[in-house]
Amino acid sequence: MSKKSPILSALAGFVFVASAAGSPAAAQSTLDAVKKRGHVICGASQGTVGFGAPDGNGYWRGLDVETCRAVAVAVFGDKEKVAFVPLSGQQRIPALQTGEIDLLPRTLTWTLRRDANGINFSVPNYYEFTGFMVPRELGATKVEDMAGASVCVQTGSTTEVVVNDVSTKHNLGLKPVIFDNVAATRQAFFSGRCDALITDAAALASVRATQASNPDDYVIFPATQYMDALTPAVRHGDDQWFDIVKWSIQALLAAEMYGITQANVDEMLTSSDPRVRRFLGVEPGNGAALGLDETFAYNVVKQLGNYAEIYDRNLGEGSPLKIDRGPNRLFRDGGLMFPLDFQ
Repeated sequence: MSKKSPILSALAGFVFVASAAGSPAAAQSTLDAVKKRGHVICGASQGTVGFGAPDGNGYWRGLDVETCRAVAVAVFGDKEKVAFVPLSGQQRIPALQTGEIDLLPRTLTWTLRRDANGINFSVPNYYEFTGFMVPRELGATKVEDMAGASVCVQTGSTTEVVVNDVSTKHNLGLKPVIFDNVAATRQAFFSGRCDALITDAAALASVRATQASNPDDYVIFPATQYMDALTPAVRHGDDQWFDIVKWSIQALLAAEMYGITQANVDEMLTSSDPRVRRFLGVEPGNGAALGLDETFAYNVVKQLGNYAEIYDRNLGEGSPLKIDRGPNRLFRDGGLMFPLDFQ
């Protein structure tokens, strides 16, 4: 297993400062600032296995983590040129807006008001519904069973709105119990302070699998009928960086569409398919358009694999969570993931 990098060690004592005065973006482009610094700084979860959490050696793993690594590969050709800053729901957007981080791939729901207030959403890397988790002994299996229930909620998240919407719609009289960070929210739920815990259903599955003394003692069900797009975001005002992040994530999806894997990417360099040749940089133009190396997409797949491979090892059958891909399949397979054309 990889050892904890010097970058991560250096950031172990990172303190969020909500001030734009020191923002690298204030003086130069994000790409220039990132190159000068030598690594990409990403906002991270405060510990959700499968999406973003350090392993026993301090090495960060998860779907969101690998999304950030894809951008580092595109810029530097090296997935290790990254640093991860754990942020609460309240901290994450201000940290992005003020330039404390370059990219926020931390289970962030794409909403109108967020989009209109200082951040740009790139490409969804996960589709999910918001869910409730409750102790099985309560006998609740659907929202309508939760009248009068108390719900542990992390402030700064869309779940605050969801709890109120669900309570109003079904006349449930739900009682939100608000916490300012992930750890406190989950601890309160498992200690019995709340009847239910609300967040993205996959995150609930992760919490149940990794933090419950007996996972079978808890049930998860949808809070609403609506699907959310969890989408890495960047600051407003830097179109080149926005494009780099978008197409770094698209490289993962397109590679799956083209049948390019970590194992066969070198062999695919000799493909006669024009789309594949453009994608891998055999035929130049795409990299130059973004201000990157022509082989940026090749490098992403070589170091990380395609989206299916990343999903499988972090959330799917190759992981302890074994979450079905469902809506996160490619559109050709009945899902919502839609790769765009590399030309």
